[in-house]
Amino acid sequence: MEERIQKILARAGISSRRKAEALIAEGRVDVNGQVVTVLGTKVDARKDLIRVDGKLIAEPESLAYYVLYKPAGVVTTLSDPEGRHTVGNLVHVNERVFPVGRLDYDAEGALLLTNDGELAHKLTHPKFGAKRTYLAKVRGRPSEKTLDRLRDGIKLEDGMAKPLDVDIHQHAERNTWIRLVVDEGRPHLIKRLFLAIDHPVQRLYRPDYAGISVEGMEPGAWRELRAVEVKLLQAGGIDKPRKTVALPARRHGRGPGGSAASMGRAASKRGVPSKRSAQKRPTAKGRPPSRDAGRAQVDPRREPSGSRKPARPSGSRKPAAAGRKPQGGRRSAAGRRKPGGPGRRTR
Repeated sequence: MEERIQKILARAGISSRRKAEALIAEGRVDVNGQVVTVLGTKVDARKDLIRVDGKLIAEPESLAYYVLYKPAGVVTTLSDPEGRHTVGNLVHVNERVFPVGRLDYDAEGALLLTNDGELAHKLTHPKFGAKRTYLAKVRGRPSEKTLDRLRDGIKLEDGMAKPLDVDIHQHAERNTWIRLVVDEGRPHLIKRLFLAIDHPVQRLYRPDYAGISVEGMEPGAWRELRAVEVKLLQAGGIDKPRKTVALPARRHGRGPGGSAASMGRAASKRGVPSKRSAQKRPTAKGRPPSRDAGRAQVDPRREPSGSRKPARPSGSRKPAAAGRKPQGGRRSAAGRRKPGGPGRRTR
């Protein structure tokens, strides 16, 4: 049976249908030795020899579906000419799978991988409206009036963009987590929307894609989809994404229950002083601490309990008390007494 060549390439797991069209337009596909550049050319995969970049393709024996919790700092591609870390370095399976859509280099969250080109096309093309949920940490605190601008739609350089749902998820100290749902995947769409309302994105997290969630997974982890999840995707994904979603784990070792304050308290309980308690406290009236600050103060008039005076060696003389002159007055260099000293005779 003859089918459009881009459909066959997508089903073979070479790429999504949209990328297959780009491969054809670039002249990288040939059929029976002849380069094909016309989109929509029909071929029979059972009879014709189809090559991409000189490699013969074959339809996959079985279809595979996975979800990856993509960490930040990973490129959404199978190989990168710049040598950066890719999703292909994270997911090790027997099938040749490719990512469904894209997730920015510094973004994290749900990323689907499959060798089912038809399903990938259905999940990425705007006309099918597969829903993606995002949590965006933006600078400042957007007002409801500002968020209404998002709800009404923002005119971007490539056309109008209107999220399906926008609401405040949680306030931070100087930032705000905003939850929003979109049904298209334009490049950097979420970042451009918030930049248009003067609240740039500080962190971007996608908890689910078309109803497939990464809740309970660690960044970099992946799993195979269950049969019920595959059927959900084939039906176009979930209609109403959940409003209750969990925030991603905090970075730099400050995850849930691991804030700086709690880490300091835990250190104090283990007998290790926290940074805050180890800091020197300023003295009264701003004076710098004395040289003896922190030393134990002992009353000079009292000895510590249990202490004894050291024994004086035999034959040694008792030293004169401080501030007292020796008996007999002072003597000059010649050994004579100076007048006025003790023992002076008067006539």
